[in-house]
Amino acid sequence: MSFKSGRCFFLFLLLAFLFISCNSLKQPREVAQPLNYSDKDVVNIEIERINNMLQSEPVRALWRALLLGQEDVIERCKNTLMLLFENSMEEKDYFTAKKYYKTLITVGCKPEKYSSQEVEKLYSQTIPGFQKNNKAPKSIADCMNATVTIWVDRGIKIVNGAGYADVVLGSGFFIDERGYLITNYHVIDSMVNPKYEGYSRLYIKLLSDPDTKIPAKVIGYDPVLDLALLKVEIKPEFVLNLGSSKDLNLGDKVSAIGTPVGLEGTLTSGIISSTERKLFTLGNVFQIDAAINSGNSGGPLIDQNMKVQAIVFAGIAQHQGLNFAIPVEYLRQELNLLYKGDEVQHAWIGAFGNTKRLGNKKVGLEVQYVLPGGPASMSGFKPGYVITQVDGYNITCLEDFQYLMMAYDPETLLSCKYLDDKEKEVQAFLYLDTRPKSPSLVAYESDFASNVFVPLFGMKLVASSTLSKNSYTIESVIKGGVADQMNFSEFDIVQIKDIKLDKENEYIFAQIMTRRRKKGFLDISMVLSTAYDSPYYF
Repeated sequence: MSFKSGRCFFLFLLLAFLFISCNSLKQPREVAQPLNYSDKDVVNIEIERINNMLQSEPVRALWRALLLGQEDVIERCKNTLMLLFENSMEEKDYFTAKKYYKTLITVGCKPEKYSSQEVEKLYSQTIPGFQKNNKAPKSIADCMNATVTIWVDRGIKIVNGAGYADVVLGSGFFIDERGYLITNYHVIDSMVNPKYEGYSRLYIKLLSDPDTKIPAKVIGYDPVLDLALLKVEIKPEFVLNLGSSKDLNLGDKVSAIGTPVGLEGTLTSGIISSTERKLFTLGNVFQIDAAINSGNSGGPLIDQNMKVQAIVFAGIAQHQGLNFAIPVEYLRQELNLLYKGDEVQHAWIGAFGNTKRLGNKKVGLEVQYVLPGGPASMSGFKPGYVITQVDGYNITCLEDFQYLMMAYDPETLLSCKYLDDKEKEVQAFLYLDTRPKSPSLVAYESDFASNVFVPLFGMKLVASSTLSKNSYTIESVIKGGVADQMNFSEFDIVQIKDIKLDKENEYIFAQIMTRRRKKGFLDISMVLSTAYDSPYYF
């Protein structure tokens, strides 16, 4: 499937502001603040809130009890969570059990009946892709027979009064002897997207029998990483092994298998052109120069050892050599979430930031904005703090943190280390909440414009006039952000005239008047734009 860049920043910058279907600027009446635990009434209300959370959100309840700091409340939450963990183990709900186990270990409350190895073994024993593979390919021909054509029948479409078969073609590959296979989310979108109201049926076709359509069902899917786990009631002849993308380097040879333009069993080869293309809002993807066409989406990218190193997801029409694939590491991280079923919910802490560098060295994840009322805000995180470790894993950059989060379900508690604004190392608990689909929109609706311009447009504003509440001076500019790209500087004057939302294309537009030092302090009217989502939220 062709890669579409319809959300390109420069395209929307050219749109006439008055023609956008929009909402006008509105500021929240108040912004959420950390609770004041010195106030007795606040404490009593918080204890009541924690008690109400215990059955529906026990991990959140425990986290808030830890923030409150009252030992009796903490112990009550720990005991409740321990009981829920043991019940989950007895009911063989190992997904929930592992999440509770991780939280209990984080707070130093180790269950006596089960070891971490036992919980991990029970948890992973049924997850596809992690099982012993007795049907691994021994040749490229075997690899091709482990790859299938994905066939989504969407009935008949009418074009100029004539009816045509509406079929979406893609590729997929088996990762388990029980019939589990992987493809792209966008290939099977109409099967699970509630906005699609038409007819849609899912099938696969084997290379050995291309005339037979085998019914398939969607187990789990992830629109953010463009992945989907499917299941068919057959036993595949061959099953591909998942490799490790960490072993790949620029220039390494890879081969793509799939069904480009309906041609089953097509093999194309090329090299890894780049490993750091930021096309998703989570993580980086590979750029490859192997020929990719419509129908290749969801097919495997294999190395010379016949192991899957990535999943093909896009190419740019008429530009061969600009094709892209999802690193298999991302698939391995979230196979447990895909196997759980339904849409994958990603975790976040309600913050915005980027990699902290000292010279050319990556030293951590710098917090540049904290969402009011979010987990990071409640835990005391502030702009300028640098996260260096989570759950015992060193964090040297934004991508390290995002990669780690792919493996965790929301409502999990992890340990964390960070450097505060005085570079003192601090230990804290990190509560993982559900990442919203539109973080920029959530930030805009939750915070004052002067603060929210940091994640939206990469500029920190401070009020510059007591007469005009929308007049500001730029205090700082984030390197690489929208403001930096448009040559804004510290001390430039910004007056916010309006902020509007383009809900259809999921963009936020800010109409401003500005005086910029680099433009001779001339009065300029301009429009800034940003997407509802960004790779820098975490």
